[in-house]
Amino acid sequence: MTDPASADVPRLRVTTRAIESIDDVLAYADPDSPLYWMRRGDGIAGIGSALTLRLNGSPAGERMPRAPRFAARWRELAAVATVDDEVVLRGTGLVAFGAFAFDDRSPRPSVLVVPRVVVGRRAGRSWITRIELDDSASGDARHGEPIPYGPYWSATLGPGAQGPAGYQDSVREALEAVASHEVGKVVLARDLVGTVPRGADLRRLARALAIGYPDCWTYAVDGIIGASPETLVTVSGGTVTARVLAGTAPRGADADADTAASLALATSAKDQDEHLYAVQSVLASLRPHTSALAASEQPFTLKLPNVFHLATDVEGDLSDGASSLDLVGALHPTAAVAGSPTAAAIEVIRRLEPFDRGRYAGPVGWVDGNGDGEWAIALRCAQFDVSEDSAGSGETIPVTAHAGAGIVAGSDPEAELLETRVKFRPIVDALA
Repeated sequence: MTDPASADVPRLRVTTRAIESIDDVLAYADPDSPLYWMRRGDGIAGIGSALTLRLNGSPAGERMPRAPRFAARWRELAAVATVDDEVVLRGTGLVAFGAFAFDDRSPRPSVLVVPRVVVGRRAGRSWITRIELDDSASGDARHGEPIPYGPYWSATLGPGAQGPAGYQDSVREALEAVASHEVGKVVLARDLVGTVPRGADLRRLARALAIGYPDCWTYAVDGIIGASPETLVTVSGGTVTARVLAGTAPRGADADADTAASLALATSAKDQDEHLYAVQSVLASLRPHTSALAASEQPFTLKLPNVFHLATDVEGDLSDGASSLDLVGALHPTAAVAGSPTAAAIEVIRRLEPFDRGRYAGPVGWVDGNGDGEWAIALRCAQFDVSEDSAGSGETIPVTAHAGAGIVAGSDPEAELLETRVKFRPIVDALA
């Protein structure tokens, strides 16, 4: 289905039942194209597709952005679905996994996938959900049984379209755009490309990331797999929350160096400015949808296994019945991954990045039949082109990874390059 706004509304039958406790939800996902969302041991895995909504970009950018079109279509689907949910937890009932392109002009499609089967775990309880089209035959060849993991594999990665020297040149051009007041901030990324063996069990990458970065959102949707530290938006029972990350420093080699790195980040005027742009963009986007909205006056330092980030948590009460998909459309792209002002920053990115970001830095997550859901920004990730007709088909699968840094007045090209190297580490190490 290429345009969710133009087709008749399919009717879905949804049944959720409690099952015995599951330790490893990921084991139930498809090895070659896993659907997965996990944090701190709680999450969901999808199997197959009862329905997939897919939207391509518009090169001229004249069509309605993709997220609002998905939000409208999802309301239609949820309104006519028949749901029998005996568990009633976040992630039960009707669920779809989503991954959206960063730029609405991107040729990479955005997708919303309703699985045939969802296996989940939350707060010590486990469940299975079966979803069928109303006119489909009852039952499923896949009954939600765990699948043994395939053998270990590794990827070969090397410079992509934007190498280290080219990246530093782009940073210098971005600094000129800042100095001329074209933008106040712009986020520039670079890429690594490579291959993995065809037939590789891609769940192994998600598993490595979930174990290594348990406080991040580990995700896998339509070939993009990663572990993001940044919550774009969570909606639950009328409450909206977000975590804004901008401003980064590598961890120290020992406890003293760690303390010094954390203090330097917390007192860096350049990083504080970068962070403020990101927080202000989130608050401005959420205010029209909330009756109360709060954020801490000063960011805190978030410690991850490889970096420190400046972080601010935002929380509010929804006032207009907006769904998580509506808020994804309102928030994306934030200043944390694009820049400020947004439209100008996007144009600078298009001018200076010699590649299409695809779904890197786009929204990734899930939505339920009530519109609640959890969405992150697709960072620390790799995109696998698993289709048989993709470039390099045969013995290998093409893979692309991206990492970026925020450029503001005072940024140093060499330091920004180092920041991207640090941000590449989670995915590069997991692929090795």
